[in-house]
Amino acid sequence: MSTSKHPKGLYLIFATSTAERFSYYGMRAIFILFLTQALLFDKEHAASIYGSYTGLVYLTPLIGGYIADKYWGIRRSVFWGAIMMALGQFLMFFSASMLDAVQLSHWLMYGGLTFLILGNGCFKPTVSSLVGQLYEPGDRRLDSAYTIFYMGVNVGSFLAPLVCGYFGETGNPNDFKWGFLIAAIVTVFTVILFETQKNKYLIGPDGKQLGIIPDAKKEQPQATKTAAQSTTHNSKKKRNYLLLGVLTIALAVFFYWCFGNDWISIGIFTACIVFPVSILLEGSLTKIERDRIFVIYIIAFFVIFFWAAYEQAGASLTLFASEQTDRVIFGWEMPASWIQSFNPFFVVILAAIMPGVWGFLNKRGMEPASPTKQAIGLLLLSLGYLVICFAVKDVQPGVKVSLIWLTGLYFIHTMGEIALSPIGLSMVNKLTPIRFASLMMGIWYLSTATANKFAGTLSGLYPEAGKVKTLLGYRIETMYDFFMVFVVMSATASLILFLLSKKLQKMMHGVE
Repeated sequence: MSTSKHPKGLYLIFATSTAERFSYYGMRAIFILFLTQALLFDKEHAASIYGSYTGLVYLTPLIGGYIADKYWGIRRSVFWGAIMMALGQFLMFFSASMLDAVQLSHWLMYGGLTFLILGNGCFKPTVSSLVGQLYEPGDRRLDSAYTIFYMGVNVGSFLAPLVCGYFGETGNPNDFKWGFLIAAIVTVFTVILFETQKNKYLIGPDGKQLGIIPDAKKEQPQATKTAAQSTTHNSKKKRNYLLLGVLTIALAVFFYWCFGNDWISIGIFTACIVFPVSILLEGSLTKIERDRIFVIYIIAFFVIFFWAAYEQAGASLTLFASEQTDRVIFGWEMPASWIQSFNPFFVVILAAIMPGVWGFLNKRGMEPASPTKQAIGLLLLSLGYLVICFAVKDVQPGVKVSLIWLTGLYFIHTMGEIALSPIGLSMVNKLTPIRFASLMMGIWYLSTATANKFAGTLSGLYPEAGKVKTLLGYRIETMYDFFMVFVVMSATASLILFLLSKKLQKMMHGVE
């Protein structure tokens, strides 16, 4: 039976996620600037590294979710994930401390990114799926719980660029190391907080400790298989493995043709198709479960376009803030990395308001279904880029635009994010069989992995003097041309998802 009060475990997850996101976004706030100003990579190369890193950060939750579901359980995955992230941040600190030893600095950076990627993979899907396990099935508080969780994520995201940017982005390339060191220390704090408080607060509605037993062991088929059934089952498994093998090779060849030797792109885009197909081939799925999983996949596809445009915040929009935005306020110049705090600041405000808006509409029978909310999110994203297009249209070379335009873009994008992201996390939790809880959360993040790598590719189209850049025959010569790519892409995805929303709602079979 549900009450209006949330379990205390939600606030431990809130605090843990706040600290972990501080670490991630603190590093991300200065990363593209570190690559271009300290390691002296050109913008296209830096954007490619940025896209590969953020793409892999969202790819490894698929592996981490599988390990948590099958072997480790959530608690152990969170612990080792945070430990690896702390190691990664310390390696980034050492990389930024040894800029004169160029080769060593580069290798330390790549080592740091590797540990951050693996650590995120263990941490991210397990913490997200843990929120849903605090509540009984059908509990109406779940959407609200994920919004509170999302607010915690954004408290960390808001503070991180301010602190890490203040100490790291000083104009002296040697100071980037302090931003990375602060992120490392906060990650260590995350480990201590979780380990000391987990037994007290991570308790399910039945009073049992959560996250100790792998989720896959909680949902075992009750019927005993006969020898004939077992043989048939093994035969199906072999056929499925063969099918997945052929599909993997075919996709890898196709993406190699598309991207050449960019193996990270090949790996991410191949995984984006192969892993979701592997779940659909699972013989234990009922028709209703399969329909609901299809809904997750279809919406995840559209979410790719949302995050590909939204994640310009850490790459092209940071470069735009650094080079072409007037950041002087009463004689003081705001660090470009601080602008990345605008979005989480708006999220914290709007996350407190939006549950009330959905509740108000629900009481009047007017609350949109989850797919419609996400189509609205995409439309708002398009409108945000339309605002910045007005700012840069007909601006003369060397003239910087007012900070108010980027502020408007981030505010509109935040409204879109609140309509799309926490609702998506809640939807995955409600539509997924518990035996696939962390794994399906990993697949949801897989769409974000694809989007982030795609975002890096699109960031590489950022206009640079002396370089001609095109996308599908469309010449990108000015910032207006560049931002219009995101206006059209987001608006088109929004329209198609609006048209599909009623069909998707039927396929959810009563889940709201």
